[in-house]
This record gives sequence, structure tokens and C-alpha cells, in this order.
Amino acid sequence: MVVPMDENAPIKVYMTKKLIAVKPDDTIQEACRVMVEFDIGSLVVVDNGNVVGFFTKSDIIRRVIVPGLAYNTPVAEIMSKELITVNANVPLKKVLEIMAAKRIKHMLIEEEGKVVGIFTLSDLLEASRRKLETAISAE
Repeated sequence: MVVPMDENAPIKVYMTKKLIAVKPDDTIQEACRVMVEFDIGSLVVVDNGNVVGFFTKSDIIRRVIVPGLAYNTPVAEIMSKELITVNANVPLKKVLEIMAAKRIKHMLIEEEGKVVGIFTLSDLLEASRRKLETAISAE
């Protein structure tokens, strides 16, 4: 049974609202511990209540492990500072197109210029799973 997703639904329907964050001066090792603790692949970096960066598993591989960077290096030195965001009302289809074009797995979601959530491909899979379970239980 295939249960289609509503590709025209706003991304806020699918986003995760709980953002897990670290501070710019936290070490890479501390950030990695947080990612393991919450079983997530990315973190927002927050300074004085504002999102100032983004840190992912890919950053760890490309910017830490391969160049041999010390794990006590502050996250600020390797985080992505140019944030890619979309408005919470942008349709799912458009967000997926942007993610494919930019070759990214995470998208920060904003409302009124403030980051309010994150969308990942895992969120889409989880939404599909819930929808399928609902369809099955309705039979």
C-alpha cells in the first residue's frame, strides 16, 4: 500500500520543532556527544538566543577527521555560517527541490526571520511511516 504525501502542504507540517543546540565555544567533542545523546545528525549553533551556525555529521568528516583537527576545537571554527533556510509556509515539494539542488540533507525552517525548526529527510520518512500506520489501522 502506497500512501502519498501531500507535496503542497507547508513544510511546517513536517518539520521538527525541537531544535537541539550548542554554543559556538563548545568543543567539537561536546557537540558530537550531544548528537549521539539525541541520536541526531545536526545541531544548530546558538549565541545569545540567535542561530549563528549549523553543524552536521558531514562537517565532522570533511572539516575535522580528514584534516586531523583537534576535537577540542570550538564548533565556531568549523560550523556552517551561511544558513540555508526556507519559510515555514513553503510547500514540501519546493523544499525537497531546494535540498536536491543544493545537495543538503537538512533544512532550517524560519518564520519572521527566526529559525523555528528543522526539516530532514528522516522527518519525511517518519511522516510517511505514521501515515501508513494510520491507513493500515483504518482498514
